[in-house]
Amino acid sequence: MQAAIFRHAHEPLSIESISIDKPKDKEVLVRTVASGVCHSDLHFIDGDLAAGKRAMVLGHEAAGVVEQVGNGVSLVKPGDHVVACLSGFCGSCNLCLSGHPNLCEARYVARGRGAEPRLNQQGEKLVQFADIAGFAEQMLLHENSIVKIDREIPLDRAALVGCGVLTGVGAALRTSGLQAGQTVAVFGCGGVGLSVIQGARIAGASRIIAIDQFAGKLEMAKESGATDCIDGTEDNAVEQIRELTKGAGVDHAFEAVGLPKLIRQAVESLATHGTATIVGVPPDGALIEFPFSALRPECKVQTSRMGSNRFRTDIPLYLEFYRQGRLKLDDMVSRRGRLEDVNEAFRAMKAGEVARSVLMFD
Repeated sequence: MQAAIFRHAHEPLSIESISIDKPKDKEVLVRTVASGVCHSDLHFIDGDLAAGKRAMVLGHEAAGVVEQVGNGVSLVKPGDHVVACLSGFCGSCNLCLSGHPNLCEARYVARGRGAEPRLNQQGEKLVQFADIAGFAEQMLLHENSIVKIDREIPLDRAALVGCGVLTGVGAALRTSGLQAGQTVAVFGCGGVGLSVIQGARIAGASRIIAIDQFAGKLEMAKESGATDCIDGTEDNAVEQIRELTKGAGVDHAFEAVGLPKLIRQAVESLATHGTATIVGVPPDGALIEFPFSALRPECKVQTSRMGSNRFRTDIPLYLEFYRQGRLKLDDMVSRRGRLEDVNEAFRAMKAGEVARSVLMFD
């Protein structure tokens, strides 16, 4: 099969032929139909996250059709439509049992040491990023990394809910503690930031302030539910937020890019008893600094991992929001391309031209 291979930072991915194993116990072979191009993949290409020495198949925001199942698989069968999620869980550790499967660290969904690799190229093991590797024509996944969805949902829209939408909507609905009537600021309006805005709208926020450096993304933010927009290239974004809130600041600030500068601005924009939720992933070694005097009384700074999801229930729920017209996914797919368009998709992402590009395999 064909896959997009990452070998070195600052180099384009190459489309190459690789081999995929047959499903073993609890594994599912999925024919990839759609794979979203997410900023988390770009971190490796830009060298912001260390990748190790082995070649890797990136991609983790994917949806497709089950082709074959291994022994012990009980939740899906060939022909089922599924969404993959990098929050694969074991279901038996303390974090899973306490209602936080998104924080499971058991690596239960990966093959153990000494096992045959799921992906290889002429005998050389390839790393399966996030135990998914969605930039390939097929995916070999543990059943605890997928969820079955309704066949009526278009798979290019469903793929987005596997990562970006799950992360952003969940940050607003699950992680933050946002209540109806509260005020919100969202720093960064890419796919995740736009999803935070939609989650805040669904939660009933009274004011949603979007901050981004690209005018096109601010326009998409308005369509997603933002009530106000601020040009992120200006140095006084925090001052503008306070002007819009009559000096109070916002109850909730979300940083959706992973830039220390924006994280500081999110903290500085808070109202008394406000909460800043860091959704973006800063580069390795990044330091987040802000003066203590910038904190209003009883403020809180927290991180959100994959929208605090329980994806087996959350993904179908968010897709039901889409079916009802409450979650807008159609407009988030800015471009569709083929696997060979993957490098152009990353270029468009960095240029701020798209909310999400989706690679189509059918």
